[in-house]
Amino acid sequence: MKRKYLYILPILAILGVACEPSIGDDKINSETYYAGKADFSTYVAVGNSLTAGYMDNTVYRSGQKNSFPNILAQQFKEVGGGEFTQPSYADDVNDVGGLLLNGQPLPGFGTKMIVNMSTGGPENIKGTPTIDISASTLQKKAYNNAGVPGAKVFHLLAPGYGSLAALAQGKANPYFVRTATSDETTVLGDAMSLKPTFFTNWIGANDVLGYATSGGEGVDQNEAGGIDPSLYGSNDITHAGVFKQAYETIVNTLTSQGANGVVATIPYVTTIPFFTTVPYNPLTPEAVGVENIDQLNQFIGLIKMSLSAVGQGDRIDLFSKTEANPVLIQDKTLEDMSGVIKMGLQQAAAILPLTAEQIELLSQQLGRARHATGKDLLLLTSRTQIGADLPISTGNPVIDNILKIGITIPLSDAFVLNPIEQQKIKDATDQFNAIIRGSASEHNLAVADMNELLTKAVSGLRVEDGQIYTADYFQGLGNLNTVLFSLDGVHLNARGYAFIALEILKEINKHYEANIPLVNPAVYPGPTLLPKND
Repeated sequence: MKRKYLYILPILAILGVACEPSIGDDKINSETYYAGKADFSTYVAVGNSLTAGYMDNTVYRSGQKNSFPNILAQQFKEVGGGEFTQPSYADDVNDVGGLLLNGQPLPGFGTKMIVNMSTGGPENIKGTPTIDISASTLQKKAYNNAGVPGAKVFHLLAPGYGSLAALAQGKANPYFVRTATSDETTVLGDAMSLKPTFFTNWIGANDVLGYATSGGEGVDQNEAGGIDPSLYGSNDITHAGVFKQAYETIVNTLTSQGANGVVATIPYVTTIPFFTTVPYNPLTPEAVGVENIDQLNQFIGLIKMSLSAVGQGDRIDLFSKTEANPVLIQDKTLEDMSGVIKMGLQQAAAILPLTAEQIELLSQQLGRARHATGKDLLLLTSRTQIGADLPISTGNPVIDNILKIGITIPLSDAFVLNPIEQQKIKDATDQFNAIIRGSASEHNLAVADMNELLTKAVSGLRVEDGQIYTADYFQGLGNLNTVLFSLDGVHLNARGYAFIALEILKEINKHYEANIPLVNPAVYPGPTLLPKND
């Protein structure tokens, strides 16, 4: 019997929400399934890391097998789907991912993440990458899975994006360099060389994601008026006009030979575990040490008194001995109060014997500091920063004991998304999704609403057996079998990609009047656990 799947909305609303119709109970056999109005003989998938099967911070041999396009292709075979190829990872002999460039580790492309059971936490696996990008290892072949990790919408149209020579200049993508059929080809050009009869197109998340994962350190090109993407930084939000032109060119090209397909919306990236795992107030009295709170409050109280003198005292509060305390963060939108704080520290020399240089450094650090609120999002990467010592000692152990990042020294703005930055991300995402839907309507394409799906995943997605799967980050064995995201907190795990495939299949069946067998996400794996990491 086929399994049945339901979405579950937030628990507080569940009693007032009707469930989606369940999947039928017809028997599984070759006569049951049909392609409807679509032709799946040559399926091509274009997109970014979410299409490529990227998970746990890399693409690795065993993980790539569970990319959502590969899952789809296996189902398409029931209705005439042909061969589906993915970039070869046979050279990932240790199955650890990562990339080498001419035998040397490529910075920023490390090994996959696993859960070390001896320590209980996620970490990169200790192994040697064997995927080398050099002239002798290039595959120079167009694959059905044309997903390129890191690609933005305009990158799919960029000549030279797969040039080995351009890689050293930062103008090419190492993943596309491995497969590009020539130095001047484009991702879309190689995909079209396969003459697709059906396609999926899930591109656009990176056009806001880099800005988000950098803590808003990039430029919102919608505000800056930047219409030349060759001048963009890697963390910039793409201008909506640039997005529209590139996206419509991609869809026009994909459909130019009569292919049908599915386009997917962009999720609100701020709902993924990378931004929702670390609370704004993780500093419990036990975490900072109850015995340290009086000393901490002496320092914090001095800063608060200085700020209060100019009407800015509400930026920070004293530590509580009974409740969880918020992280002290840097907020570049605030007026700089470093001069006021400097005067306060100079006047308190008897309490805090600091040198003039140390006072200058502290006042600069604290000039735009405030305590986080529930409206702020702390990045997953902030976990290793909060509570860390300063890199340079003051020479006074008493003072060094209280000068901790996120406690008395603000956490860098690069680890926080404030409400203003979050709004920029939402506005851009809404604009991009409107463009995606408009293009789909023009070409009568199916739309898989991944924004809606992954937003629902925050509360939970339920299958027939009652199990609820969520967008929570791995918290230990208690939620090992229910998480949909991989250990990098950004990309899905195999189970999550199966949910993506399921959603796309449902839309195909509805839009193209097809009946393709669905998939059961419950049979796909979650995080990788190892007894130890050595």
